Amino acid sequence: MTPGPASAPSLTGEANLREAIVQAARHLSALGLSPGSSGNLSVRLGDSILATPTGASLRNVQPADLALVGSEPNDSAPLSAADGPRPTKELPLHRAMYDERPDAAAVIHLHSPYSTAIACLPPDRDGFAALPNLTPYRVMRLGPVPIAAYAAPGSEDLAASVRKHAAAHAVLLLANHGPVVAAPTLDAAIDLIEELETAAQLTLLLRQAPAVALTDEAVATLRPPGH
Repeated sequence: MTPGPASAPSLTGEANLREAIVQAARHLSALGLSPGSSGNLSVRLGDSILATPTGASLRNVQPADLALVGSEPNDSAPLSAADGPRPTKELPLHRAMYDERPDAAAVIHLHSPYSTAIACLPPDRDGFAALPNLTPYRVMRLGPVPIAAYAAPGSEDLAASVRKHAAAHAVLLLANHGPVVAAPTLDAAIDLIEELETAAQLTLLLRQAPAVALTDEAVATLRPPGH
């Protein structure tokens, strides 16, 4: 769906991506995964990043609201016009994911309730989220999910915290904040963040019940290479 990082942007490609981001934003909002004006999405467009605007509700965002910005760390000014839309304040963490994952063409960060609840629980001694291996899909699609150390939203400290994990993990939780995922396409990123929310929901629904997790042997047959 999205061109690779080295692809040259075109007017047609940009217009299509704007529509795709708006559809994705509406979809995630309709699922209740972006309360209020929380949540942000971005895609790579050549050497630029197309991102949802700061302070916007995903349920109302329009194609013209999206901000096209350069990919350099200090470049947050709109490329289209000096008075164009301003990108999400979480642009630094999006850039951290892109920098560490050359295969990524889309990043989604939400404040989805169940995933955020898990992000408020202590990680295990290896720094991974309390997400037991309850289903094959949790293992195959997510792998181990690290919790990035807390830092203020929108800060470079938060981006640095994300950067520590992003190269090895496409799915992260931000401590006391929410999830962030990166993927080669926008559709794939949506699938990942929905799968994470489902795994978090199952974990919390079964938290006081004697749930039976998959055995280590079963997990070993399911886990993707590198996890």
